[in-house]
Amino acid sequence: MSRGISRRGFVAGALSAGAAVGAGAVAGCSPEPQVPQPTERFIDFEGAHQPGITALPIPEQGLVASFNVHARNRAELASTLRELTDEIRGLMAGKPPETRDPAYPPVDSGILGEKPPADNLSIVVGVGASLFDDRFGLADRKPRELITMPFLANDRLDPKLSHGDISVIFEAGHNDTMQFALRQLMRRTRSDLVLRWMIDGYARGIGAGAVSEAATPRNLLGFKDGTSNLDVSDDALLDRHVWVGPDDDEPDWTVGGTYQAVRIIRNFVEFWDRTQLVEQEALIGRAKVSGAPLGMAGEFDEPDFAADPDGQRIKLNAHIRLANPRTPESEQNRILRRGFNYSRGFDGAGRLDQGLAFISYQRSLQKGFLAVQARLKGEPLEEYIMPVGGGFFFVLPGVMGHDRFLGDELVD
Repeated sequence: MSRGISRRGFVAGALSAGAAVGAGAVAGCSPEPQVPQPTERFIDFEGAHQPGITALPIPEQGLVASFNVHARNRAELASTLRELTDEIRGLMAGKPPETRDPAYPPVDSGILGEKPPADNLSIVVGVGASLFDDRFGLADRKPRELITMPFLANDRLDPKLSHGDISVIFEAGHNDTMQFALRQLMRRTRSDLVLRWMIDGYARGIGAGAVSEAATPRNLLGFKDGTSNLDVSDDALLDRHVWVGPDDDEPDWTVGGTYQAVRIIRNFVEFWDRTQLVEQEALIGRAKVSGAPLGMAGEFDEPDFAADPDGQRIKLNAHIRLANPRTPESEQNRILRRGFNYSRGFDGAGRLDQGLAFISYQRSLQKGFLAVQARLKGEPLEEYIMPVGGGFFFVLPGVMGHDRFLGDELVD
């Protein structure tokens, strides 16, 4: 089949023209069920785990911000985490801004008016491997598997869009809610936290709840993304795959937290849009419209790979087959995905800069994201996508009690 342009030529042109960030991958679907409009509410901040990881419905807007910490010692770091927690607690509760003498700058931007509306706002905070260098004396407290995200298969990581000391992920129903929260956090912590990189975008649908209620979102390749995601209403499933437990050979303070993988993945959408539908579906392993595994009827039909050992129906190197082989051995590699699509305009060659801000949570980086990534190495889908940024972080355990703050046991 002639595609008119090779992937090598496309990528070389995009990079030489100053191309930026990138896109997504994954699959699944069936006729879309009707889902009620999300109920706007304030998300409870306190709990054993940070609530933004599992809150439903998943809001339609997302933002990832990575910060460098400029605190000079552990005491200043603790103060920063305390201030960050206090501000997040107020933001998620819709606390009205204070008023003060108009001779001074206002205490908030005012973009949400007199009283911030309920908008399903959640904010999740994680820490990167770089926080455990010699600045704060925390090296012996680093989570056992936390590393700086390395270059993996097909990566072209931009240092200006990668890594960081602290990650903050915002979700809300509207973009102005997220921007308001971001500016308030930056205002509160400006002496010690400096923005390193950020990316925002959108998600439509659930993709992490019970399948009877899910309207699985689509990525910018046009395929359903999240069909086989973990059900966040199943506590036993999350304990098995997401939350660090007391017997995990991790520092005591990590219990209730989780490893976070963020990948900014550019999609070469123009190249993809010139590819035959039959090839697109073969690369993913699902029907594009319905999301059903090839040869099956419904989005949530379980692909029986054992009955197709030679890949006659779903190719052996199809994305869904490599990502989740559905074997007893691969069951331990399941992850919770909660990312969003992004669009950042276009590059210097006039190519759309679109893709996926992939975000996953897992009890173990080695058994979770990295195991899945190892299976995907060299997959044919690499022709159409390229990871360009992101990072590995450890999401701090939740806060139980008004006198506690995020990371207090880490910096104690």
